[in-house]
This record gives sequence, structure tokens and C-alpha cells, in this order.
Amino acid sequence: MRRAMRHAHLLGAAEPLMHRLVPALVGQMGAAYPELARAQPLIEETLKLEETRFRQTLDKGLKLLDEATIGMGEGAVLPGDVAFRLYDTFGFPYDLTEDALRAQGLGVDRAGFDAAMAEQKKRARAAWTGSGAAADETLWFDLADRLGATDFIGYATNDAEGVVVAILKDGAEVQAAVAGDEVTILTNQTPFYAESGGQVGDSGLITAENLRLAVRDTAKPLGRLHAMIGQVQQGRVAVGDAVKLGVDAERRLAIRANHSATHLMHAALRDVLGGHVSQKGSMVAADRLRFDFSHQKPMSAAEIAAVERQVNAEIRANQPVSTRLMTPDAAVEAGALALFGEKYGEEVRVLAMGRTGEDGRAYSVELCGGTHVSATGDIGLFRIVGESAVSAGVRRIEALTGAGALKHLVAQEEALKSAALALKTRPDEVAARAQALSEQVRKLERELSDAKTALALAGPASGGAAVETIGAVQFLGQLLDGVEAKALRGLVDEGKAKLGSGVVTVVAVNEGRASVAVGVTDDLTGKISAVELVRLAAAALGGQGGGGRADMAQAGGPDGAAGAAAVAAVREAVQAAMG
Repeated sequence: MRRAMRHAHLLGAAEPLMHRLVPALVGQMGAAYPELARAQPLIEETLKLEETRFRQTLDKGLKLLDEATIGMGEGAVLPGDVAFRLYDTFGFPYDLTEDALRAQGLGVDRAGFDAAMAEQKKRARAAWTGSGAAADETLWFDLADRLGATDFIGYATNDAEGVVVAILKDGAEVQAAVAGDEVTILTNQTPFYAESGGQVGDSGLITAENLRLAVRDTAKPLGRLHAMIGQVQQGRVAVGDAVKLGVDAERRLAIRANHSATHLMHAALRDVLGGHVSQKGSMVAADRLRFDFSHQKPMSAAEIAAVERQVNAEIRANQPVSTRLMTPDAAVEAGALALFGEKYGEEVRVLAMGRTGEDGRAYSVELCGGTHVSATGDIGLFRIVGESAVSAGVRRIEALTGAGALKHLVAQEEALKSAALALKTRPDEVAARAQALSEQVRKLERELSDAKTALALAGPASGGAAVETIGAVQFLGQLLDGVEAKALRGLVDEGKAKLGSGVVTVVAVNEGRASVAVGVTDDLTGKISAVELVRLAAAALGGQGGGGRADMAQAGGPDGAAGAAAVAAVREAVQAAMG
């Protein structure tokens, strides 16, 4: 596809076009690959985004390639390390480097490129081994081969009994552990959900006679083992011991509510924003949830409110949540959302929740291995607290449910009451009162600025406030104190109107800094430029540059004490030009 994108670029295609070919692809191949039709909006969006990004990479890469091949004659070979740097640092693929140089009669040192690639992989492997990851993985593979997969029974219960089959301490297997030891425990079966699919691992207690082991997290090495991580607080635990396993029920209920809310929110996002919305990542904890999804622009306040309304409507409906084990094809046929390109086993867990629509399908149907509420009403309440960008084409929503959402709303209400008290109004009138005060402040600021300007103009001026005649040109220079820069343009226009023909310079000093504006009447702009004059004034004020037009320009500088010198610099320039 990138080769096609490059050729389209060379042919002069100004906009991405690969995504426009998807309907033809679906028409030709949709019968053999039905997932193409199901994922068509996402494929089109992804292609468009990829081509947009690739165009940026292509422009940058071709420019760097041109620089690297300066002076190379036909038949020369680009060093492999240069081609690798283009690939590794700037994302410019090797095959495109070859294609681009082939047209110029140049080659690429493939052996050098491969050597640079191998060296990078060697460094990466060394860093990985140095972190202990290789040793850890070997240990987990040995345990999985010997013990088999852990039997997870936590969908139906929070409590169970099991037998300790392995204990790990300080990265090695041990036969027993005592009070104070930090350990990882494996049992033949467990109700503890291990972190996966965005859902955090369970915590709780492992107990027996004279044993208390606090589990703070549960991991899932190799995707097969449930490893409970914690500390022995009392007694002793040994391989072969029969133990009781109890999940922290209150924490799990909060996690379940947040996980089920992500499913309802996913369905609501697809309904409000469109079928292109697809999950790109998630994090489900006890106190909050985070959901990343494909979408090209920020959500509006109205869209966020619509998603909240739909989710809360499903929560209030309090419909049962059902799960079924099905084949992947049967699940998709039943309307389950599957991630495009994801590999699934022979059997998948299908989760359905929410009210049934006219098509006979539940509001949300997805493939999911996490733990969930029994009915949507168990979620309690849903509240979006943040919407932001993650990367190009990916947005993120952060939300709360249940007691967390209620606490958030109570805090917002208390803040609203405090604002109402400060504004001496009722909570329902805070917005109107704030708007009225904002307008009043702006009006007072304008009046204050006008008053300062009038006071400055009425007071004694230095720098030659009187109209002077320089050669055949009238000149008005004013030095004012306390006048804001935004008022200068109006003062210059007034001065030009007063002169009829001439040059006006106004310097205003405010809190030690100075601003200057220069105006030249239209009949003189062919001989004198306001831009050139204002730059001379800015230089006198310790600044530089300045911008505008031949008849009006403005600049500034840090040296307010040099205001008179700035006026004098313009006067001298006018005199030199008209002398």
C-alpha cells in the first residue's frame, strides 16, 4: 500500500485516495471475507489516516534522501547505515529507499542495512535480558508446562477453596513462606481475576488455619496462569496447603460496574458518533474507567451529553446481563463486536447487556472475558469527567460510575453553591450572573482605557506634542504615559485626520515598557514608509522589527525611558527623507 501511496504522490495526487478504493474491495472480496464489510468504516478511516501520515513521512524522507545522495553519480551505492537511519529514525521504509534511488540509477547497500538492523536487535535483546525478563519468562514457561493453566472460577463466585501449587519469592520457586515474606502464589483454581483485557487484577485474602496472606494484585503470566501477588501477614504457607481464597467483594463490584459501563459507552459512542468508532484500548479499575476509541476530532459538549444520556438510560432500565459461550462466527452473526484482525479461539465468551432493539439484539453485544455486573442497574450512575486526544485519530474518555460518579456530582454541586454564594445569587442563576459580570468588567476596562488615554492627552506631553513642519511635511510626535498599546492605532488615525497630510508618531509607556505606532498619510506613502520609521523607533526602545503597512505600523521595546529618543529617531528620519 505504501508503494501505491508513493506512486500516487509522484503522479500528483494532492489528497489521500487509497480509502476511496475500499468500496470496490468490499464489492470484490466481501463475500469471501465478510469482516471487510463489517469493518468497512474503520478500514476507510484507518487507510485515510495512514496515507495522511505517510505523506508526511514521504516528504521528510525524500528530502533527507536527496541530501544524503548529493554528489553521488550513477551506479553509486547508498551506505546501509544511512538507509537504516532513514528507516529507524524517520520511519522511511527500506523498499521505498530502493525504489526512490533506482529511478536515479543508484543502489543501496542491503548488507550494511541488515547489519545495522541486526546490531539494533542485539542491543534490544541485551537490554531485555538485563532487565530480568528472559529469566522470568523461562520460569513461567516451566511452571505452565508442569502445572497447566489455572482454573479460573471467578465469574460465578468471589470465594473458593484451592490448593497451593507453587510459591515464588525473589524471582525463584520456594517450598514455603512465612510472615513478612513478599510472595507470588499459584493455586490449582482461583476466583481472583488476573489483569487482562484492560481490567485490573483482583485483590483480597488467602487464608487457612494460622495463615493470613493479603493479595494486592493478580497477574496473568503467559495468558494461562493466575499469579496472586501479596504478603504473608500471619503464619506460614507451603506448597500443597489447602487454602481459602476470598476476593475483595466491594472492590470487585466497583470494577465490574466500570467494566460493564465501558461496554454500554462503546455502544453509545457508535450510535452518537457513527459506526467507525472502534475500541483502541481501555483501563478498568475500581475507582475509574478509561476508554480509547477511533475518532478524528474532539467530541462536542452535546455529543458527550448524548452518550451520558444513553448509558444512564440503559442503567435505569436495569436489564439482566447475559453471557454465552459461542464460536466466533456465531458470535459475530449474533451481532457481537469483534476487533478487526484479532485472533480468537474455537470458543468465545459473548456478553450482552441493555434493552433489546427492534432487530432483536441487545443494546451492547461484545466478546469479553472480563467480570461484569448481573444487571445494568448495578452500575448505579455514569458520568463522563474527561475527553481528550491520545494520538492522531484516537480519542480518550475518562468516566466514573456508582459511588464515584455520585461523589463527583456532589463536589460539583458544592462548587456551584460556593460560586453562587460569592456572586450573591441562586445556583441556577450563576451562569447568567457570571456572564453579566464578565460584560460589566469588559465595559469598565474599556472605560478605564479611554479615561487613561484622555488623561494622557490632556496632560503635559513631551517629545514634541505640537505639530511641526519638517521641510514640506507636517510632523506630530507624542509621548504618553499609562496608555495601552491597543489604543495607539486610534490615536494615530486621529492625528492623521488632524494633519490632513503628514506623519504621526505616538509612543506610550506602560509599566516600564514602551509601544510605538507610526502613521503616514496616503499622499506621502510613496516617499515615506511607516514600517521603516517604526523600526527605527523600536530600535531606540531596545526592541527590533515591527510590522504593518506603509500607512500604519506598530512595534514595541523594553526601554520605556527611551520614549523621547524614539520620537526623535522618527523625526530625524522624516527630515532626512524630505530634506
